[in-house]
Amino acid sequence: MTLSLDEANRIAQGAIDKAEALGIRISAAVCDAGGRLVAFQRMDGAIWAGAYGSQGKAVASAAFGQPSGKLTERADHPTFRGIVAAEGGHIFLGQGGVPIIRNGAVIGGCGVGGGTGQQDEDCAQVGVESF
Repeated sequence: MTLSLDEANRIAQGAIDKAEALGIRISAAVCDAGGRLVAFQRMDGAIWAGAYGSQGKAVASAAFGQPSGKLTERADHPTFRGIVAAEGGHIFLGQGGVPIIRNGAVIGGCGVGGGTGQQDEDCAQVGVESF
């Protein structure tokens, strides 16, 4: 199963809609199951660093099939450090990403950066739910 560009854009837009409701400015990234970027949107005025954080959280959620925040406590484990290093350092094991699941299979991840960890996760979750 794949994730289409239209679907990815709808997910990113759903995350942005939630950010607007919260009064924050974010970057929203959507990747496929292999961690490759499908769609990216950055709100006007969003911090530039959120572009990296959002993509890294999306990759983490797609790679492990769970919210990226659940991985934070294990981020310093040698296995996780090794996976992050082998992947090129693009996986961020911090709160703000959620997996995209269709028919029980992980087909991608949505990551958000720019708010608090909880705000980022809430925006990502709303984005995925809009899909």
